[in-house]
Amino acid sequence: MRFVADHDYHIHSHLSLCSDDPEQSNARILKYAEDNGFNKICLTDHFWDETLPARCGFYNKQGFEHIKKALPLPQGENVQFLFGCETEMDRDFNVGVSEKLYDKFDFIIVPTTHLHFNAFVMEKVLYEPEYRAELWVERFAKLLEKDMPFHKMGVAHLTCRLMLAGEWESGEKAGEPKYLSVLRLISDEVYRELFAKAAKKGIGIELNIHPFEDMGEEERAEVLRPYKAAKEMGCKFYLGSDAHHPAELDVARNRFEMIIDALDLRESDKFHF
Repeated sequence: MRFVADHDYHIHSHLSLCSDDPEQSNARILKYAEDNGFNKICLTDHFWDETLPARCGFYNKQGFEHIKKALPLPQGENVQFLFGCETEMDRDFNVGVSEKLYDKFDFIIVPTTHLHFNAFVMEKVLYEPEYRAELWVERFAKLLEKDMPFHKMGVAHLTCRLMLAGEWESGEKAGEPKYLSVLRLISDEVYRELFAKAAKKGIGIELNIHPFEDMGEEERAEVLRPYKAAKEMGCKFYLGSDAHHPAELDVARNRFEMIIDALDLRESDKFHF
């Protein structure tokens, strides 16, 4: 049976500082789920445990007392609305959720490609694709070494452009996106080795490819390569829009369907928590 787009496990509300959009309310998010026939969604506002050391002003403002303002979450007749978070891994590979808070969250997302945070997430701030490719591999590998509840965790947007933003940082759109030069340096063999470990750990792999519908054939092929390796090695996948604003919710379902078709995913490939 084809993979059914019946969920979205990566959604931000106005409580995430990079949203700060009053229209991105819990009620609006629930309506998005109802309109698209989803049976499960998860709120994943940005979070860093305030009891842990942090070197980032962005995360210092987004502790548990801040994000729990979203509770209680509204529930739909056919929609389960869960409470999660998107945390971070710093340059020393510390993940921003302490063990005592694991049970507070239904789902925990850890991105490894938020390299636009510069000194917070990398020892040296260098823009060479070779260095960024090494970081891509190292940060993913370090996450998989953790003793964490992987059965209810996902690794976010592994092909996010923020690994080497380039045109995103400058506002320019001309030329090829620079992040592709990073992905091209990672071999299929390395992908398979990492995803074999991910499958063994049981962590979910997020399908969040933005903007998939606007990509050319070459870019799309390069971006799909790691996910194809993940599928080959037995990883399980979940859908995540990473929406920060209602307009991003509006395009999510179509994007999900395109990615599912591109990877020829089946229900047996789906991550459950």
